[in-house]
Amino acid sequence: MKNLSIRLKITLWFTVTMIIVVIFAYLAVFAVSRQILIKTIQDSLVQNVENNVDEIEYHSDISQLLKTHRYDYLIKYGNGYLDIDDDFLSKVNEVYTSLYSKKFVLIYGSNPTSSIIEGLDFKDSKIQKVRSNGNWYYVFDRKLKGNGLDDLWLRGAVSEEQGERQMSGLIRAAVILLPLLTILASAGGYLIAKHALKPVQKISWTAKQISEGNDLKRRIDIGDGDDELHHLAATFDEMFDRLERAFEQERQFTSDVSHELRTPMTVINAQCEYTLEEERTVEEYENAILVIRRQARKMTKLINHMLDFARLEMRTGKYTDICLDVSELVDAICSDMKLIHEHGITLEYATETVVLSVNPELFSRLLTNLVSNAYRYGRENGHIFVHLRREQTTLVLSVEDDGIGIEEKEQDKIFQRFYQTDSSRGGDGTGLGLAMVCEIAHYYNGTVDVESVFGHGSTFTVRLPGATSSLEI
Repeated sequence: MKNLSIRLKITLWFTVTMIIVVIFAYLAVFAVSRQILIKTIQDSLVQNVENNVDEIEYHSDISQLLKTHRYDYLIKYGNGYLDIDDDFLSKVNEVYTSLYSKKFVLIYGSNPTSSIIEGLDFKDSKIQKVRSNGNWYYVFDRKLKGNGLDDLWLRGAVSEEQGERQMSGLIRAAVILLPLLTILASAGGYLIAKHALKPVQKISWTAKQISEGNDLKRRIDIGDGDDELHHLAATFDEMFDRLERAFEQERQFTSDVSHELRTPMTVINAQCEYTLEEERTVEEYENAILVIRRQARKMTKLINHMLDFARLEMRTGKYTDICLDVSELVDAICSDMKLIHEHGITLEYATETVVLSVNPELFSRLLTNLVSNAYRYGRENGHIFVHLRREQTTLVLSVEDDGIGIEEKEQDKIFQRFYQTDSSRGGDGTGLGLAMVCEIAHYYNGTVDVESVFGHGSTFTVRLPGATSSLEI
């Protein structure tokens, strides 16, 4: 069973279920039909006997009857005669009706239960069940009343086989219909399973194509729908989207790492080759070592930044958020960074109380990267202004500078990894600062925007949801 396909399993379960349902339904119909047939037989028995009650008359003097010939069948009884009308039906639809004396003497008609009549008491207007000659019979007695009739009984009898013969028709129909229904149930179950599992087959086929061909752009196309399988297909498509993005990020990450590490490695190799070509002075050796150390430190810094960025991008880092007054954190960071005095730039800041659940390390890195970027691309003796405020439930952090600005065509690229607008001003930057800012903002379901005029400065604005005005105690 476990080795069968889902389609066959569903077909088998559907078929078995349908067979069980059909059998139980047939048994129920059989039982109800039997009861109805028995009730019908009994009603027919009673009705026939009752109809014959009025067809019997007693006459002490039949001379007038003989003269007028107004009689059908005369039977000598006692001191007179019984007139049995032609409408007296001794057998109708296998219902036998007979006329008896109270001493069980058959006067008129026939009865299949005659062999045990003597042992069955008369019971007026009661149905009795008796066994005769291996068969069961229903017997109904009716006591006659009137002048000369008080000692007479009408007894009707019908075999239970009447119902059994009709029930045998149902059994024969079941013998024919049950296999037919089984075949139809199997075919129906197979078609239903095939149709129902078509989306699953599509999902499996798509997953196999992706696995074999490494084509992550393939998607499951099963049309519109709102059932569980369509939801499953949508979930798989979302998973494929994430996989595609993850692989693309991995590919891009590998490409970026290779590109960024190529330059310092080239410098180190070249410096080593140059130094080893011939004997150098002590000063030349020292300069070579300084160059190698500088490039090694650059690579170390770059690798650390890339690892941090990758952990954040792939959500593999463990960052614990705490509810804090972000203004205190901004004040502390800005107070420290005022001491840089790079390019004679002055840092100013203004904050208001903004409470947010955030990881202090990530938020500090976000702000530090923005301010460092402002220093790196600020103009000589320029200004940097940091402003923290709350707009309803949104934290708004802006870093404004009056530096060299960003050309409009480059503004969409600055948040890309390793992108730098002006390499001459980039110093020892890795090109990951703004990309890290963007990723941290997205980590908290926020946004980061830039407004810049080339030659006049830039303003970076970060918006993070979930801000309040006070700490909950």
